[in-house]
Amino acid sequence: MAERNYNRRYKSEYNIFRTMFYFGFMYTVVIPFMHIFFNYKIEGKENLPKKGKLIFTANHVSHFDPPMMSWACHRLIAYMAKKELFQKGDKWEFLVKRLGAFAVDRTKPEIATFKTVRDILSTSWALGVFPQGGIRPYGSDIADLKKGFVVIAKNAKADIIPVAISNWAGYPKLKPFTKGTVELHIGKPISYTLPEDEIIRLWCEHITKYADYTNSLITENVEVK
Repeated sequence: MAERNYNRRYKSEYNIFRTMFYFGFMYTVVIPFMHIFFNYKIEGKENLPKKGKLIFTANHVSHFDPPMMSWACHRLIAYMAKKELFQKGDKWEFLVKRLGAFAVDRTKPEIATFKTVRDILSTSWALGVFPQGGIRPYGSDIADLKKGFVVIAKNAKADIIPVAISNWAGYPKLKPFTKGTVELHIGKPISYTLPEDEIIRLWCEHITKYADYTNSLITENVEVK
C-alpha cells in the first residue's frame, strides 16, 4: 500500500477522538512537563477571541513551540509542518500525524494546503503557522519570513493571532531542581482584511517587542522577502 500524503487532511479527521487525544496529550504530557521543567510566563490571554476562524502564528525557536503555543492559548490547533516530519522513522512522525498536523512543501505552494486549511477552519480547530519557515535563533531578522501565512489568512478569511516566544534558554537539562525559562506573549488579533504589508508589519512589531530579533522593516525599510 502506498504511503499516505499528509498534505491533504479532511474535516472528518478533526473529530471527537482526535480532540480527546489532543487534550489528553496536553494534560498528561505537556502541562506537567512545563510545570516541572520550566519557569514560564504567559501574557495576553485577554486578547484571545471567544470565537471565529483563527490562525495562531509565532516565532520559531524550538521543537517545543507547537505544544507550548497550544497550551498557552488553550486551543485545538492543527499545525502546518514540513513534509519531512511525516516520513517513516522521523522522531516526530507519530505525534505530528496524530495531533492533526498536515504536511507542506516549503519549496512550492499546493492547492491541497488551501483545501486542508478550509476543512480545519470549518471545525472547532484553529490553524498554527510559523512564518519564519523553520527554527531561527534570536537575533536574526524577523522580517526575513515567508509571507504565505498572509495569503492563507486572506483566502480563509481568518484573523491572525501573533504569539511571541521569548526568553527561551534552550531545552531543559532534565535534572532535579533545574528549570529552563520561557515566556509567551499573545497579541491582539490582526484582521485579515488589512493590506498584506500592514499585516506583516504588525506581526513583526509584536514579535520584536517581546523577543530579541532585529526588524529591517522598521530600521531599514527593506521589503519583506
